[in-house]
Amino acid sequence: MPHLPLRLVRTTLRPLYRLTLNARLPYSVQRRLLEAAAPIQPLPKGTVVRKVTLGGRPAERVTVGATERPTAVLYLHGGAYTCASPATHRSLVAHLAAATGSVVYTLDYRLAPEHPYPAALDDAVAAYIDLITEHGVDAASTPIVGDSAGGGLSVATARRLIDRHGVTPAALGLLSPWVDPGSRTVPFDRDVVVNTAWAFSSAEAYLGTGDPADPGYAPLHGDLTGLPPTLIQVGVSEVLYPQISEFAEKLRTAGVDLEYTEQPELWHVAHLQAGLVREAAEAVDDVGTFLRRHMSGAAAAGTHD
Repeated sequence: MPHLPLRLVRTTLRPLYRLTLNARLPYSVQRRLLEAAAPIQPLPKGTVVRKVTLGGRPAERVTVGATERPTAVLYLHGGAYTCASPATHRSLVAHLAAATGSVVYTLDYRLAPEHPYPAALDDAVAAYIDLITEHGVDAASTPIVGDSAGGGLSVATARRLIDRHGVTPAALGLLSPWVDPGSRTVPFDRDVVVNTAWAFSSAEAYLGTGDPADPGYAPLHGDLTGLPPTLIQVGVSEVLYPQISEFAEKLRTAGVDLEYTEQPELWHVAHLQAGLVREAAEAVDDVGTFLRRHMSGAAAAGTHD
């Protein structure tokens, strides 16, 4: 499928997200709308999706080309901890599988408000432990990647894996990571994707009776020392831009090996539109290049099918 003009896609997405990510709609309706829209985002040729279980939760195993690969990635989807799923992120994950030459596992972690914090974190940690204990995956070559809420969740997952299990993922790939859901300091109330009414209500649903300064909920407030090499990509016109740039500076101060990229043209997690927009596809390819540097085996050599 040929790529579409960036401005056209951005203009089209704005009302779509405004309709779907609506704090006045029940979360069940938001979830159905997102899944209904997901097929608009095409899959790369040769994509194979298999249903699996990780840590007791449903997941998808996604490959492009050869279905057996020497390396793997755990992907944690965004959606403000209240919506989205492996189905809504299947296109992005497949493009990432192509860019890394790896198997990418997408976890269907539990969502709020039915399952508030720390349910998603518990599920993500269990999934990674399952990968390295039951699926023959080596943590030293297995990154965690996540977007938006899934980006914050990726950091919290890595922190718990290091502190409680002595396991350090190979790298972190963070796409517009939501690292402080409790923050209400924003430059404006809406960007192409995120509106603060929806984000703040979702943040409260996920927090439940917890502490908004808990680093498992808000990694911005946690100890960042010892985290693996990290990539962050963020659009400069995003609602979350200030907290993400602050987080990047804290990573640098903590001595984390950081690759930080600001994207002047792209919107919040435009990577979801990698099958539609050339610039989004290039951003995913950049993530793949970063991850391959920190992964061992054939995929690290950068071979694409």
